[in-house]
Formats: sequence, structure tokens, C-alpha cells
Amino acid sequence: MTGSDAALDKFQEIETGEAFTLQGPRLLKVELSETAVMAKNGGMVAYQGDVSFEHKGGGLGRFLKKAATGESLTLMQAHGTGELFLAHQAMLVHVLRLDQESITVNGENILAFQTDIEWDVTRVKGGSAGMLAGGLFNIHLNGSGLVALVSDGEPVKLDVGGAPTFGDPQAAIAWSGGVSTTLKTEVQAKALIGMGSGESFQIGFSGQGWVLVQPSEGRPVHRSG
Repeated sequence: MTGSDAALDKFQEIETGEAFTLQGPRLLKVELSETAVMAKNGGMVAYQGDVSFEHKGGGLGRFLKKAATGESLTLMQAHGTGELFLAHQAMLVHVLRLDQESITVNGENILAFQTDIEWDVTRVKGGSAGMLAGGLFNIHLNGSGLVALVSDGEPVKLDVGGAPTFGDPQAAIAWSGGVSTTLKTEVQAKALIGMGSGESFQIGFSGQGWVLVQPSEGRPVHRSG
């Protein structure tokens, strides 16, 4: 073994035999075999084996919803036999296992989910689409299987049933199926909440369950041209 090999031993690939395995806090390894996965477009950083990729629009209904709402989520389906490595802007990766349950996720915070899980674009009730581009529309996941989310920093899990709960639409990254949402306008809080321009909009959470909030309003998207 050379000196360089020894120096890199701490970054050795982690083998668990599970479908989803974290390779440190910011990188996910997906074992592809019988079940394909849906992954964030551009999330692939490496793969080994016989892996194929196919862009998925999610069907006509979901395509029309995304076109009308400005939802920016685009997904690719990965299938075959091998290992797929996924990441997004070195953000923290969190793996959840759904067991005949549902969650709603901010589209920017989806990294991957198994294709056994059904998904659709959903709308936060209580306002028009023009109020907050990208903040009203999220991704609903339902069924059983593994889901990988990303967060910009370490999130906090809040109990919605314990007290009235509100979150910035870009900071609230996921919530459980028993939680209902509404949109609230808070002019006085515009210097504290949101992106600091115009009125501030918060998502109100009620019911029984949890909401996961990251310590960030999300990272800016850089577009060329």
C-alpha cells in the first residue's frame, strides 16, 4: 500500500448491504437491483455498474401542475444493477423509511426516493400562486420505501400538535402526513422572515405530526444567461 492509499483510507466506501447507505453526512449511495429510484436531476456524482438514466416528467397531470405553478423539481429515474452516488451542493443527507405513510417535501430538498413510492405535486392552501413563487407547491410522497432528503445545515424537528407552528416556506423542508397547512401574511415580520423583499409569507402547520425546518432559506440557484 502506498502512502497516498493509506491517507485516503478514511474515505473508503461504506458497505452495509442496504438500499440506501450514507457515505458520511453529505453523500448517499444507492444500491440498484430490483427497485429503481427517482433522483433529483443533476444529483448524480458517480456510479458503478450497469446503470441507466431516464428523465421523468411524472405524467401529464403532474406536468401541467408544474408548468402552471413554476415548480422547478425535475427528476430522473435510475435503474439497472450497480451503485449510484448522489449529493446536492454538499448539503446534509437524511434517509427516511416510509411504512404505508405520507410526507410532503419541499421540491428543492428531495434527493431520491424508491419508485415504489407514489408522488405528486401539491399546493399549500390559502393563497394565490403569485404570492410566493416556489413556496406554495411541494411534493407529496405516499406509500412504503426509502426517501432521502437534503438540508442546508442541521434541521430541527418540531411537534406541530404542541403549539401553533409557522415556518418560512424555504426553511420548512418536510412535514408528516397528519399535518395541514395554510398560508399566512405577516407584513410586520418581513425583516425577519422570508427573503426580505415585499410582504412575508409563512406556512402555518396544524394537526398531529411534525415539521422539519432547516436553519436556512435555501441556497441561491445560479442560472446562466
